[in-house]
Amino acid sequence: MNIEKIAEMSGVSRAAVSRYFNNGYISEEKREAIRKVVEETGYRPSVQAQTLRTKKTKMIGVIVPKVASASIGRIVEGILSVINENGYQMLLAVTQNNPKKELEYLSAFSEKQVDGVILLGTVFLAEHKRILKNLSVPVVIVGQQLTGYNCVFHDDYHAFYDLTRLVLDKGRSRLGYIGVMQQDIAVGEERYKAFQDAVHDTGHGGLAENYVVASFTVSSGYEKARELLEKCKNLDALICATDTIATGAVQYLREQGIHVPEEILVAGQGDSAMARVAIPSLITIHYSYENSGELAVHMLMEALAEREAKTTSKEMKLGYYIVE
Repeated sequence: MNIEKIAEMSGVSRAAVSRYFNNGYISEEKREAIRKVVEETGYRPSVQAQTLRTKKTKMIGVIVPKVASASIGRIVEGILSVINENGYQMLLAVTQNNPKKELEYLSAFSEKQVDGVILLGTVFLAEHKRILKNLSVPVVIVGQQLTGYNCVFHDDYHAFYDLTRLVLDKGRSRLGYIGVMQQDIAVGEERYKAFQDAVHDTGHGGLAENYVVASFTVSSGYEKARELLEKCKNLDALICATDTIATGAVQYLREQGIHVPEEILVAGQGDSAMARVAIPSLITIHYSYENSGELAVHMLMEALAEREAKTTSKEMKLGYYIVE
């Protein structure tokens, strides 16, 4: 079975069959005729032959730091929905938060194993920037803003500024902050800077020192809540960089017999299922994670279509809203 046979059985031209398999334009009547023959015969075109002919693998490399994350899962779902619609497949690389693995995958993908790369960015070292600069395929970065590259990211600064002001407006005046490493610009640096600016702007500048650094786990949120409360007495609110950290903090507070939110209010970020089922539910920030994945693929498809043209990089900042 080959394309010529499919064309003969469908009553269409060989070119029409080729466009069918390459997602080109053909009439619905011809598309349906070809589809029926394909289903009846079980024919699948040779991927290797297509790659040799078109110089395209029809594969998109997606690099993520971990899979045990609600936000990353939602981004990947958004990516998959658009990749599938465009006749591509996803090659998922998980780095387990290891920057060296991230560099290895970027180098491997650069060797034409994929048509393009979507990188869920965390930390950008000098070596990352060097490899990205020399990448032979288009790349879109999700979750971080990196000047000179296509990227889709959220407004972390204003989201956490508004969250901190909201907590202060609720009459809480002894806030603490549980953040993450500053090398992560979006989640670490931008969110903590927003907290600092919000407390300074409202005359509570001293609260900026009520700060500890956690990792992205419930257990770390638990331990760091203990550490922060030992460091800063009489806190009446905790703002956490993520819902996962906030959930750990709530667990610690409850075990200490501290009532949430009556004695200490807890806020996070992510609008995750974890935040909704927590008792009491957390104040949190909603980001359009699925949409960011969808937009990243659309941006990558545009870059693939314009490979021969000299195009400028595009940056897309997405909004947010607070969920009480």
